[in-house]
Amino acid sequence: MDNSELLFNIQSQLVPKLLNYVLLGIGYMKIFTKCGVKGFWAWIPVAREYHIALCADREKEGRTYTILAAFGYAVSLVSYILQNDGISQAELPVAMIVTLMAFTLFITMLVYLTRIYNGLVKVFNRKKFWVPLLLVLDSIVAPIWGFSKKFQPTKKVVLETEADGAKVAGVDAAVVKDGLTVNIKDRTVIDFFRKRYLLKDIHMSIPKGHMVLLLGGSGAGKTTYVNAVTGYEKADASIVMDGRNVYAEYDRMKYKLGFVPQQDLMRSNDTVQLTLMDAASLRLPSSVHRAEKRKRVQEVLEQFGLTAVKNSLVEKLSGGQRKRLSIAMEFISDPDLFILDEPDSGLDGVVARSLFEKLRAIADQGKIVIVITHTPDRVIDLFDDVIVLAKDKTRTGRLAWYGPVQEAYAFFGKNSMEEILLSINQKEEGGEGRANEFVEKYIDYTKRKVG
Repeated sequence: MDNSELLFNIQSQLVPKLLNYVLLGIGYMKIFTKCGVKGFWAWIPVAREYHIALCADREKEGRTYTILAAFGYAVSLVSYILQNDGISQAELPVAMIVTLMAFTLFITMLVYLTRIYNGLVKVFNRKKFWVPLLLVLDSIVAPIWGFSKKFQPTKKVVLETEADGAKVAGVDAAVVKDGLTVNIKDRTVIDFFRKRYLLKDIHMSIPKGHMVLLLGGSGAGKTTYVNAVTGYEKADASIVMDGRNVYAEYDRMKYKLGFVPQQDLMRSNDTVQLTLMDAASLRLPSSVHRAEKRKRVQEVLEQFGLTAVKNSLVEKLSGGQRKRLSIAMEFISDPDLFILDEPDSGLDGVVARSLFEKLRAIADQGKIVIVITHTPDRVIDLFDDVIVLAKDKTRTGRLAWYGPVQEAYAFFGKNSMEEILLSINQKEEGGEGRANEFVEKYIDYTKRKVG
């Protein structure tokens, strides 16, 4: 293919596509403006697919359609390169795969775009016949909808802003030399072209020897909080343990932080003792000699009541023994801060109570123990304090309370942790939807306490 033929092919393929893109961009830009979305998103590939879905009140479908569109642009580019370079016999299988992918993507995108345009037609209160017209002639129909005053949305896109959330105190907790000080300004992520706050304005100081309940509904930020405190996912924060900055000295401090996830990661065909020896090799500094590691394993076996089953296979353990082993694995490094995510999951009341009593004993050794559990009321007497995280109106995790358990009951005007949780949960989750109220009440409470 000579240069003139190549230029002709580029013009014949790209010019119509470019024209279509510009016309559709103009139409989308005007539609976006009518719907309360910034018009510049109409000119950004992939982003505009998501924002037309927002206008159509089809955000969920828009997320999937946006991902498909990103793949679609990539496949189109590869297909275009192959076509213009010419396809050799060796490249034929690749071309066939690309063609199949392109066809599959086209069909799937068509399904989701149909759903989105159905939503758009509904939002603009138009007849259903507009859906096929939008699908086939979108670059012509979109400008008509955008420029004509007859086409007006019945609802606008409401994007949550920081101003919609509960107020911010912005006052750091005083650093304690003997304990944990948490000052989280915020933890953010970019979620589909928007900055989203996961946590904001969380400040507290936890003294050693305290066992603390971490309470919060689904999506309130419990896991994000734990990850920020342990340094697993850093926030815009200052986390200080015993006067040392966890983030700045992470390589040293990580041995002082223990986290037990809900799901254990043990090999079922290993013995209890071998499991703990492996844990010691992973969680203790390399400078610790093997004899010291063996000694530490024996101490932990005794502490968690596992000496009698040290030669048993993990798969032969009872549910309670398995839980104790998973906790012992993390406790092998003798952490000063010990965090556990639902350690009582799957255990009956008696076994769970016994497990929490062991955690209470660990706290009494001068450790800080923070526990997430979905059944706190059956063991609440073992806790000193409770951290209550709540989603405000912007679905950001906020601190609604940190302090003694008994004072929490009075603060929320409730008689149980379950009732407290219901009071801060969103109404669509079956709660009272009072998160903003209690977040702001707690800010006023702390200001009065300091003053």
